[in-house]
This record gives sequence, C-alpha cells and structure tokens, in this order.
Amino acid sequence: MLLRLLSLLLLVLSMASCRRDHPQCVDPWATAGIDSVAFRHDHHYWKNFNLVVTDSIPLEACIPGEMASIFAPDSIVLHADDEIVVANLAVVPADSVDSIWVMVARDQLSMGWVREACLLERSVPDNVISRFIHQFSDSRFLVLLTCLCLAFGVFIIQRFRKEHFLLVHFNDIRSFYPTLLCLSMSCAAAFYGSIQNFCPEVWKEFFFHPSLNPLGQPRVIMLFLLNVWFLVVVFVAVVDDMRKQPDVVNGVSYMISLCGFCMSLYLFFSVSVQYYVGYVVLPAYWAFALHRYFRHNTILYYCGHCGEPLHTLGKCPKCGVVNER
Repeated sequence: MLLRLLSLLLLVLSMASCRRDHPQCVDPWATAGIDSVAFRHDHHYWKNFNLVVTDSIPLEACIPGEMASIFAPDSIVLHADDEIVVANLAVVPADSVDSIWVMVARDQLSMGWVREACLLERSVPDNVISRFIHQFSDSRFLVLLTCLCLAFGVFIIQRFRKEHFLLVHFNDIRSFYPTLLCLSMSCAAAFYGSIQNFCPEVWKEFFFHPSLNPLGQPRVIMLFLLNVWFLVVVFVAVVDDMRKQPDVVNGVSYMISLCGFCMSLYLFFSVSVQYYVGYVVLPAYWAFALHRYFRHNTILYYCGHCGEPLHTLGKCPKCGVVNER
C-alpha cells in the first residue's frame, strides 16, 4: 500500500511543472504620453528616422522641467550637412512655444533635445528626393530663379530685335515635342502648386517618404509622378529632335531658351495656382500654344523642285522656285 502511494506521488510530481513569468518585451513604438500610431500619421516620422541638418540647430541637455545629467555637455550645436537620427520624443504641456520635443543624436557623444518646429525647419529627410525637393523649393532658389527668368526675358527680346532667333511658340522647329514639353511643364507646375495648396498633408507625407514609383501612391501623387515621368520622356524626344538639326549652334541656343522658358512656366504656374489665377491662365496658355503650333508648324505644301516643306504657296526659301497651284 505504501509502495502504491509513493508511486502515485512520484507520478503527480512528474506531471507538475513550475510556472515561469516571461519578461514583458519593450515596445519600440511606445513612448510615455505619445500615441505612436497617431504621431506617425500626423507628424510623418518616428524614432530612428534619419535627417540631414540644413542650418545650425542648438540642442538642449534636457527637456524643460527635468534635471540635466552632470555628465551631459552644456551645449551642442549641430551644423549644416550633419546627419542625425531621432532617438526619442517627449510631450511638454508646460511649453507654450512647442509641446513636442525631440531628442536627436549625431553620434554617441553628440545628442540632445530640440523643439520639433525648430528641428523640422532646419532639417530635411535624409534621402536624395527630399533633398532635391527642398533645394528646388527653397526661397533663395526661387529668388535666383526669378532673376534668371527676368534676365532670360531681356535676352530673348534683344535677340529678337537684332536677328532671327529660334524660340518655342514664335520661331519654333518643325517638331511638336517642344510645345508638348511646355504644356506638360505648365500642367506639372499647376499640379504641384495645387497639391501644396489643397492637400498639404499628402505632400508632407510624400516629402518625408518619397518614391519615384507612382504605383501604390495616393491618387494625386500618382498623377503628379506620372506627369513628371512624361516630362522626362518628352525632354529626351526634344533632345533627339535637336540632335538631327544641321545647325549645332542654333540647336544649343534653342535648348537653352527652351529650358529657360520651361523654368518660367514652372515659376509662374506653381505660384499663381495658389492664388487661383493660374487656373484661369492655364487653359488660355494651352489654347495659345496649340494655336501657334498648328498655325505656323503644320506643313501643307512641299516645294516641287527641292522638296522643302512650305507653309504657304509661293517662292521657296531654299531654292527660290515659285510654287503655284
């Protein structure tokens, strides 16, 4: 009997096991006082997001209301082109200027806190597309572009007064691609200004997480990227047509004037649509451009002697033969 009881006790002990509590894993998306999902959606970044400094950023050793460590340096200043990473975030309700503070780090010894508004104003996401957008939209660049466009306008007027000068819409080459390039540029510029005006959060999300692939993007960004790719294809077609022109000097000057005209279109329509003026001017410009092309570049006749294309019957500009019906 005793043997049976011992055997039963051993059986029960063999089937029993100790309960072991597993340590709780730290959620990298959890920060005290901040909803990570909502913050990522509203602010378009989170921890471990890489940035590049565009202007000097002074860092604080601690956020307001906290005691700084005795080992922390008194002040750290980040300089332009420094690569930094978001290390932590904090909400400071007592701060009347900006309640969101961000800890950024350049390296293990250079890290500190800065207000989010100051950080985003003086840094850009660390990728080629965001840097290009930032440089292209920078106010100093726009001022320089405006001066260049004005200088370009004066240059064109002077050239027209002195000699026969190739220029899109006025003295164009026998190709529809330059006109199509200008139409596409005006449309892309109006689209760009409209997105910034009516869908700023969509554009901000694209700015923080850009891609050249139109697939999988919001509809407005997808249409904008398709327009940009169409611009690239048309520009290659223009270069190919200019390569076939016999006069290299005129071809180079024509390409320079075409690029200057396209930059003028970008500057005008990207700004004017934000004041709703561009929406009225855009269809008028399209009608003008198409009218000029089909009126002056459509070939109706060919010289019966040399085969030179003629817009109207009469004396051939190449061989001098008079062509009549």
